[in-house]
Amino acid sequence: MIGAVKKKLSVLAVGPHPDDLEIGCAGTLLQLARAGHSVHLAVMTQGGAGGDGARRWAEQRAVAAHYKAKSLRWLGFEDTKVPMDKGGIDVLEAVIRAVKPDLVFAPWGEDTHQDHRRTSAIVRSATRYTPNVLFYEVPSTIEFLPDVYVDITKTFAAKVTALKLHRSQVHKVNVADLSIIDCARSMAQFRGYQGRVKAAEGFKALRLRLSF
Repeated sequence: MIGAVKKKLSVLAVGPHPDDLEIGCAGTLLQLARAGHSVHLAVMTQGGAGGDGARRWAEQRAVAAHYKAKSLRWLGFEDTKVPMDKGGIDVLEAVIRAVKPDLVFAPWGEDTHQDHRRTSAIVRSATRYTPNVLFYEVPSTIEFLPDVYVDITKTFAAKVTALKLHRSQVHKVNVADLSIIDCARSMAQFRGYQGRVKAAEGFKALRLRLSF
């Protein structure tokens, strides 16, 4: 249970585009921040292929304030062109040296979007000495079966608020008459049922180090 962790953690959440973090792990990040842990956000691109990049980055800054995040970094890559090479790994490693995370969140590698796949691969390489790494899901994720569940019943409303701050993206889900809020609610209810709670976010663990 996040609130029961005695040590104050440094947490780094890595997203390919603005709004991916909010879809995948906002409820968990909000719980971590409320429990006094330091939450840092790193986003690979400003999402220019999905809208105006400057506007989308302004929306992400508003979300960072909603989290009370300690930092927000744009890692400088172009939407749809995140590189899976040493340069990409070096950029993220520089963030990891600065943040010294105990826990990293990143997108799951099986995904229909190349930026998500490459971001996931970059995180796998850059976090090779990080003790806890969890992968989250988004609507474009495929072949995802969680082995970790976080109860977000108390923070789901705040997660919805975070998603609404991405005003330019709320209705860009490529399914008629559905919003990203509808998607988030369905995901939270389904993962909640699997985790035996009202609402949950599901994660796949690359590493999860437990202390008793």
